[in-house]
Amino acid sequence: MMIKTGVPPIKSQGIKTKLVPWIKSIIPDDFHGTWIEPFMGTGAVAFNVAPRRAVLCDTNPHLVNFYAGIASGEITPEVVKEYLEREGKILLSKGEEHYYFVRDRFNSEHSPLDFLFVNRAGFNGMIRFNRKGGFNIPFCRKPQRFAQSYITKITNQVRWARILIQTKELTFKCQDFKKTIEEASSTDIIYCDPPYIDRYVDYYNGWGDADELNLYNKLSSFKGKFILSTWHHNDYRENVYIKTLWSRHSILTREHFYHVGGKKENRNPVIEALVTNFHAISTEHRHESQNQYLLLEPQVTYC
Repeated sequence: MMIKTGVPPIKSQGIKTKLVPWIKSIIPDDFHGTWIEPFMGTGAVAFNVAPRRAVLCDTNPHLVNFYAGIASGEITPEVVKEYLEREGKILLSKGEEHYYFVRDRFNSEHSPLDFLFVNRAGFNGMIRFNRKGGFNIPFCRKPQRFAQSYITKITNQVRWARILIQTKELTFKCQDFKKTIEEASSTDIIYCDPPYIDRYVDYYNGWGDADELNLYNKLSSFKGKFILSTWHHNDYRENVYIKTLWSRHSILTREHFYHVGGKKENRNPVIEALVTNFHAISTEHRHESQNQYLLLEPQVTYC
C-alpha cells in the first residue's frame, strides 16, 4: 500500500517532506509519549508523523502564529482562499510592486495571512529575516503566481493541516530550543531539525558554533529518545560536527537532493544524517510518494 506524504501550506528551505518516510520509519513501535519539536519549522514532519500529542516550538513567531491561527479558527481554508484570490488579483495587476507592498505590511503588522502570501510569492520559497527581524526575500517575478489552481493547492494544504490540528492534541509555543528540551520528559521523543550548521544562515535568530554545541549538550543529557536531522557531507565538504560531536551517537545516512535554495551550491545532492541516542533501523519503503494534502482522522488543544 502506498503511503502518501502531506505537504504543509508553508514552504521553506530544507523542508523535510521527502525525508518524512525515512524519519517515520525509525520511530520505535512502543512510543506512546509526546512528540517534541524544538524547531517546528513548516510542521512537515510533525504533521506527517501525526502523533496523538505533540509540542511544536520555534523561535520564529510567524511560523508559530500561523499554525496557532489555524488552531484557533482564525485561519480557515475559506479565509485563505478569499484572501489569496483578492491579493492575487492585485498582484497580477500591479506585479512586484504589490509583493513589496504586502511584504512591508507584513513586516509592520505581522499578519499570518500576509506571511503566507510572501512565503508563497517570494523567491524559491525561502524564509529569511534581516537583523531587525524583517522578512527580506525578493519577489519570485511571477505576477500570475496565484492562479486558481495554485490557490486551490494551498487551500487544500491548509485544510489538511486544520483537520490534523483539530483531531490531535497539538500545542504551539514560541520559545528557545533549550527551554523546549528542558520541558520534555523521559517518555517523550524529541525530533530536532535545526538550521544546518555551515550550510544555511537564514534561521530567524541565526545559528553558529555555540548553538550547535549547546544543542549537542542538551540532547546528550536528555533521558528520553531523540532524533536529530543534519547533513553528513556533500561532494565538496564534510560536516565537521559529525566527527567532533555527533559521532558519539548512532548515525543513519542517505542521499537527498534539495531543490530549494538561493545559492547553486545548496542545490546539489547531500548526504543527510539522522542522529539518534537509540539503536534505529530504517524500514522505509522508497515507493512512498508526496501528496499536496492528506485527510486524517482523530482532537486538539492549543495555547
